[in-house]
Amino acid sequence: MHPIYDIVGIGFGPSNLALAIALTEHNEQAETPVTAVFLERQDTFGWHRGMLLDDATMQVSFLKDLVTMRNPASRFSFLCYLRDRGRLIDFVNHKNLFPLRVEFHDYFEWAAAQVDDLVTYGTEAVGVAAIQDDLFEVTTATGDVYHARNLVFATGLRPAVPDGVELSDRVWHNSEFLHRVGELADPKRCVVVGAGQSAAEAVAYLHREFPNAEVCSVFSRYGYSPADDSSFANRIFDPEAVDHYYDAPDAVKQRLMDYHRNTNYSVVDVDLIAQLYRTVYQEKVLGRQRLKMMNLTRLVAVEESASGARAVIQSLVTGEQELLDADLVLLATGYDEAAPVLGALDETCARDENGRLVVGRDYRVQSLLRGGIYLQGGTEHSHGITSSLLSNVAVRSGEILASVLTNSAVLTNTPVPILATA
Repeated sequence: MHPIYDIVGIGFGPSNLALAIALTEHNEQAETPVTAVFLERQDTFGWHRGMLLDDATMQVSFLKDLVTMRNPASRFSFLCYLRDRGRLIDFVNHKNLFPLRVEFHDYFEWAAAQVDDLVTYGTEAVGVAAIQDDLFEVTTATGDVYHARNLVFATGLRPAVPDGVELSDRVWHNSEFLHRVGELADPKRCVVVGAGQSAAEAVAYLHREFPNAEVCSVFSRYGYSPADDSSFANRIFDPEAVDHYYDAPDAVKQRLMDYHRNTNYSVVDVDLIAQLYRTVYQEKVLGRQRLKMMNLTRLVAVEESASGARAVIQSLVTGEQELLDADLVLLATGYDEAAPVLGALDETCARDENGRLVVGRDYRVQSLLRGGIYLQGGTEHSHGITSSLLSNVAVRSGEILASVLTNSAVLTNTPVPILATA
């Protein structure tokens, strides 16, 4: 006999961590607790560890932490973390809305430690199935089985790699940058592909840490584009903006994404742009140019050799190709939203004319089943730009929990047909 949980969460990044906190706070006041377990394949909590550069800052205000936008009085807030770490006054005196990325990761770990009774680490969910109309079975890689009335998928992002390019000892995605940068021993040339914040940060890091290396930044734009973090533009990240986006016609959805893509995608903090330009200009004055901006170009292939890698760079203007022998080709080429591994459940789920899952405003997948299938991520087509961002995790977790509670109340008073036997 296996216990039946109200929720089994698959994945335990910031989104499902926020949900674990929301239901913990709910259970502290509710007569009937919500039972849950979260399955995470990593051995410990971790969030983009490969890009936790010492001087990198968050691009989102600390007030958009795991709880504050949902419950400003929560004991799980970033401010409570600072007080616990003895840095609250120091942070206030710092007069800064954007903490270091390593500090925010430490905050996540601090919060995760307080709900670790709900998490099973080192556990990969490999199969899901419906054994009743409102009962799911989740199977792990080790053969363990979990039963739940609701599933919440938060499977995160997967690295995007250009077509025709494969990862190797000399070709890395930036998600593993800090894990592997120690492998470089006095490199002569590093090639960084991409035009976003991660690419610019990697360029600056490699240029600083390896003073004998030439660093080539390859991107298809004319130059790095600054992120639009102006006050009015930032309204695209408001919880209310999700309502507007969800209710809008498809044509308006596309316009909104086009208008505000520069708040998040392939954009760089203006201070970092200025720093890199200053470096390029300084090197021109001094007559030794190590930092090269190869704009209006793209990476078309990488040829491996015994001594390194040869990047094939093509001009978008002339079509001519240039070969760059490099010790490292770093792909700062972003991420794709990882689709939930629905298995046999997929045939019960509705999809639109483009093959995308039909998702309700409460992040519940439209399904033939009465049990709930919820998505944390993978909903940009329906809910907008905050689908995979931190900006809305606090509010979204509260909305999912409210939906689970509402639908559970309905189910308890409704007969359950049997689909299959366990």
